[in-house]
Amino acid sequence: MISFKKLTIRDILFRSRMAYAERPALAFVDSKPVTYANMAIIVRNISGMLYTLGIRKGDRVALIGENSPNWGMAYLAATTIGAVVVPILPDFSDTELENIIRHSEARVVFVSAKIYSHLKIDNLKGVEAFILLNSLVPIDEETFTADTTIPYSIPDPIVNVDYCDCELPRPSEDDLAAIIYTSGTTGRPKGVMLTHRNLVSNVLSTLMVQEVTEHDRLLSILPLSHTYECTIGFLIPMATGASVYYLDKPPVAQTLIPAMQKVRPTMVLTVPLIIEKIFRGSIKPQLTSTALRQRLYQFSLSRRLLHRVAARKLHSTFGGELRFFGIGGAKLSREVELFLHEGRFPYSIGYGMTETSPLLTGSTPAQVRFRTAGYCLPGQELRLLNPNPETGEGEILARGSNVMVGYYKEPELTQAIFYEGWLRTGDLGVIDDKGYLTIKGRSKNLILSSSGENIYPEEIEDIINNHEYVADSVVYESGGKLMARVHLNREAVAQYLAGIKSSAADLSKNAEELTRRILDDIKVMVNSKVARFARLSVVHEQFEPFEKSATQKIKRFMYQD
Repeated sequence: MISFKKLTIRDILFRSRMAYAERPALAFVDSKPVTYANMAIIVRNISGMLYTLGIRKGDRVALIGENSPNWGMAYLAATTIGAVVVPILPDFSDTELENIIRHSEARVVFVSAKIYSHLKIDNLKGVEAFILLNSLVPIDEETFTADTTIPYSIPDPIVNVDYCDCELPRPSEDDLAAIIYTSGTTGRPKGVMLTHRNLVSNVLSTLMVQEVTEHDRLLSILPLSHTYECTIGFLIPMATGASVYYLDKPPVAQTLIPAMQKVRPTMVLTVPLIIEKIFRGSIKPQLTSTALRQRLYQFSLSRRLLHRVAARKLHSTFGGELRFFGIGGAKLSREVELFLHEGRFPYSIGYGMTETSPLLTGSTPAQVRFRTAGYCLPGQELRLLNPNPETGEGEILARGSNVMVGYYKEPELTQAIFYEGWLRTGDLGVIDDKGYLTIKGRSKNLILSSSGENIYPEEIEDIINNHEYVADSVVYESGGKLMARVHLNREAVAQYLAGIKSSAADLSKNAEELTRRILDDIKVMVNSKVARFARLSVVHEQFEPFEKSATQKIKRFMYQD
């Protein structure tokens, strides 16, 4: 079991530089990795550059860009000298990016060429320097030409004599390491303040459950600016000598599968949407491709066999060496988890939130219990607030060294989220006699029926989303009635219509009629599977895709009547 002299990110880097000097640390999929020893030199140079720019302990340094080795080294360079890194999702709108930079009072901004090309610099007078993530060189605003095609290049690992003489500050365990602005699933982003102790204690707690070694290879496909990927997919590998590989293109099937085959990852982190798309787009159609298979799929034993064969094929497609497929960020569809579980795929579901650095529960793939999110990590505590005496359901509370300091410049919000020293997660759950947590839904999403029963919209959405023509859905209450908005899988609808020989006018008429039939079918299907008090009254079509957060959770506040 690894340990550090102090619970700081600087100590992570120092230990890894010594223990794994010649091991590969970071790389793009098609590039030569930078070793831990060389990474430490580059990080030291960047730290020195920040120091000469006037950055001191506690100063904020923003970080905006696509996943890359340079992103990780910039993060380490800022945090190891006691600066506070502000990772910002590149998918935020320009206005949101600028608001966060101003709200955080960032003095220096690391930014990719792609993002810099459309930032309104005149709106960011408080920023003293911009550093190009593509090359880790300061931007000269007078001579720089915005070119979004500038390739990423890792600086040479040569000690920079201009920076080597300065004595750089060192962070303490309770210094702020990061301010992470949540992706706004319930409204405007809030800045979550996390200390070095918060982050490193979560690293150690996670490693007490799931072993990671210097021989592991992780393919990073989620945004590093989200705590889930940053802590579990970056800091943990950096602490254990593992290698992390990044894509230089968006993680769609055309780029993801070849990358899997080349890297042969032993570990991958994902969100439910990605594996659900793979299952519904590629795996399920094969499982039910013939009338015989459709019949076999209805029976438990034959379905398990079909799942086992398909899971082996998926494992091979992912490179054949995967031993940990971590899923988090949102609730996984029951249908998809059943495939993974019966197929003996090495998956594990965890639960957490940005405010807890992030992981609260998890398990190894061998310890997975179907439809749970694992058990509480060592060194942390969970309890339920006011559990229902009949169902055992209550709001999940958390306590431990991983829990945030508070929200930046938001003392009232900070006070509201704590209850007698416990963090209120806002999620409802049940803890069984073995300590495994089952997530029921968000307390804010909970709908109370006219007769007083609890309705969890996420459970109804899971049923809706299993429909072959559905891409996504939101269930909500309006005027005392239970409603659903459904975004259809137009590609599947188009494939069905393509099989009908019709004129253009008839095709349009057929499309409208098919849409009505699908919406009616969804209502009938749901109402046949849920209790009377949870039946849908109306199903509407959602024409545009739902707005989503970084972990692909729908921003519900935008879709309430």
